[in-house]
Amino acid sequence: MNQRPQQQRPASAPAARPATTPPDVARLANELTEVMSGLLAVIERETEFVRAGKIREGMRLEPQKSELSRRYMLAVEHLKSMQKMLSQTDPELLATLRRHHETFRAMLQVNLTVLATAHAVSEGIVRGVNAEVQRRNIPNTYTASGQRAAPGPRNMTPISVSRTL
Repeated sequence: MNQRPQQQRPASAPAARPATTPPDVARLANELTEVMSGLLAVIERETEFVRAGKIREGMRLEPQKSELSRRYMLAVEHLKSMQKMLSQTDPELLATLRRHHETFRAMLQVNLTVLATAHAVSEGIVRGVNAEVQRRNIPNTYTASGQRAAPGPRNMTPISVSRTL
């Protein structure tokens, strides 16, 4: 009944077969390290752009960041299933991975803090502009007792914001 052809997702990476030998586990650990390093580089660039107020440039990194994040999650899941073998065959590599991952998490926290700050600042600006627009749109009226009248809902006209840059 569906006349549209099925769109197939591009296979960006072949399905990883489970690592069963120490060299496979070491290869997987090296792949995880490479993915973390690549993702860290993208996150650092994004952080620099956002700190400099260059939000558009930071947003352009999103496809690359998403792909590296996907690869990171796959590598972590595979490595988790092989953690026991890795701890038995090469505990030093496991310790190195953990140290690298802690550095990665610290840099990710810096990035998240910068993004949250940018979000809070921009939200504050939008709320401030909205309050000023509302203040100008509300008529100054008073009740019979001389108190300032509360504006009705029809006097409250919200501003609209485009979420795309």
